[in-house]
Parts: sequence; structure tokens; C-alpha cells
Amino acid sequence: MKHAVIKYLTGIDQIKEISPDKKEALRHIGKKFNFRSNSYYQNLIDWSDEKDPIKRLIIPDTQELDEWGNLDASEENKYMAVPGLQHKYSDTVLLLVTNLCAASCRYCFRKRLFMDLNKEIVQDLPEVVNYIQSHAEISSVLLSGGDPFMLSTTKLNRIITSLRKIEHVSTIRISTKMPAFNPFRIINDNRLLNILKKHSLPQKRIYVMVHFDHPRELTETAINCISKLQEAGIVVIDQTPIIHGINDDPDILAGLFRRLTSAGVMPYYIYQCRPTLGNKDYSVPVLKAYDIFCQAKSRSFGLARTARFVMSHSTGKIEVIGVSKKHVFMRYHRSVNNGNKFGVIILQKNPEAYWYDDFTQLS
Repeated sequence: MKHAVIKYLTGIDQIKEISPDKKEALRHIGKKFNFRSNSYYQNLIDWSDEKDPIKRLIIPDTQELDEWGNLDASEENKYMAVPGLQHKYSDTVLLLVTNLCAASCRYCFRKRLFMDLNKEIVQDLPEVVNYIQSHAEISSVLLSGGDPFMLSTTKLNRIITSLRKIEHVSTIRISTKMPAFNPFRIINDNRLLNILKKHSLPQKRIYVMVHFDHPRELTETAINCISKLQEAGIVVIDQTPIIHGINDDPDILAGLFRRLTSAGVMPYYIYQCRPTLGNKDYSVPVLKAYDIFCQAKSRSFGLARTARFVMSHSTGKIEVIGVSKKHVFMRYHRSVNNGNKFGVIILQKNPEAYWYDDFTQLS
């Protein structure tokens, strides 16, 4: 399958396994939220299983129309310094380089990027580069979107080359679900791999932040893709949210940890699902998600225990660090306000809380 041709699917009508009646119900969702998939990922679905986690991840559900959450749950737009560049933490910037993905996660926290008239992606690369050059405190740049590997290799090379010319930028990270959604995009592009190898320097590595949500996504082809990246000198790290019906089971999550670490990929952030519009049925209450996370870690060996359970809140990345009979304990792993760096946050226990703002802070 080295030269597999991957067909992209942009309409529910293209999914032959869905009945006509079901397609009619799902068309309403397509008018509100983006649908996209591809032939490689569709082939991972067990259509005989009504609760198949791969199908749940990619095929729309009528419950997405429930009015819950908002389109920018972490107030990312508040940190937009220039179009497409978020400067939330002093030493780090996030570049939204595209509004395309190889497929659309139904629980996506940036659904707004795929809607008409959204202008949050990079419009002018020289403007972005000039901003980073003029801020010597910036040492880390994260490319995201959308999926950066949806860009042409030429365009991606232009971005990475421009960033490598900035002396004070030491780390470049690329956030992607391409190794899960379409690993052939990377496997079959030797030019891309050579570009990554050229710019992933011994003292200035490129990190690829992959996004595997379920062990079944780690196919032989996906692991081959990971290996190709590692051979190019890339450090590969995984991050995933806990999603209802996909990986909200300690055994499933532990299995994901084990498969990742066996492939040389460290689990990094395990996220609480953001309360984005349409995400209620994909979300798990914070305390239940934390319990699943702790159980999964306890069933994993040492390397998998480096993972952190966090919320990407508007004020920073908030890590859940413990629970007692009456209280929940958190701290800022990254904070917008430097005064929040080290203190423990004590909150009143609330089993119904889906986000930090649903708790009552005690101290």
C-alpha cells in the first residue's frame, strides 16, 4: 500500500454504509459543522458495531445540534496578536496555518475555523515572521490549525525555513492528526521528510505533536509513519482529549498509552474536552475523566506516566493534580498570569462540572 491513493470525502452522501434515512438526518449537521473524512480512515470503521469508536469520532451525530458550549471556549481570539498568530504565553506563539484537516473530529474545539468568513488563520507570512523576529522572548513556535500537513510541502517548507532563520526560536512544534487520519501523506513524501530532517537540528529539534485517540488508530501504516518521522530526527509526542464513547475507559486509554510508548511516542497532554458548541455528548465530567486518566496511568508502565491531565483554559493550562472527599486540587501548568505559576488551587468538589469555570474556588 506504499502508493495508496487516498480519496477525500466532504459529504455524507459519499458514505455508502449510511442508510438514506440516516443521511437525511445528518445533512442538517453538515450545514452547521464541517464534515470531512477520507478512504483510509473510513476503512478503519467496523460498520457492524453501532458503537464503533472510529465511526463515532468521524461520523456526525444528531446530538451535535444540542445548544451547549460556545465556539471559542478557551477565548483564543483574545490572544490574537496578528491574524493567525496567538501570543498567549510570553515564550510561545501558536500559528494557525490552515483551516483544513484530513478529516474532521466531531468534538473539534476549533470548529469555528471551518465556518464561512472565519479569518483566524495566517493571512500574511512575512507579517507573522516579523512579529516573531521583533519579540526576542519567543523561543517556541507551534504550528497548528487545521492540520499543517494539509499544506503543500512547498508552503510548509517556506514556513519552517522562515522560522529557522530566527535565532531566538529554538523549538518548532507541529500539531497534527495526519499520522492517524492519512499516514500516507507523510510516508509517500520523501521531500517533506528531507525538509523535516534538514531543520530538526541536534540543538533545535522539531517536535511533531500527534493526535491518536484510540489504540485502533495505531495501525501498522500509522506506526510506519511515526517511524519515518523519527528517522528524520523528529521527536514525536502524543496528546489526546478524553472523549465519551471513544476513549473514556481506563483499559482503552491504558492500551493507547502502551501502544504509543512501544512505538517510541510519549503521551504528553491528556485534555479535558473543551466545552465547544456541539460537544456535550462527547464530553465527560472533569472528575470522571480524571479518574479514568488515573486508572489508565496505574495500568501503564513508567514511561506512560509522564502524561498530564489538563484543561486548556483561557487563563492557561490548568492541571488536575488530586481529589479528596470534598475538594479538587489543581495548579497552572502554564499560566497567562505569572503570579499563578506555583500555587495549588483548591476547589469545591462538583461531580457535574465539565470545565474549570463550573467549580467553586475555595483558595
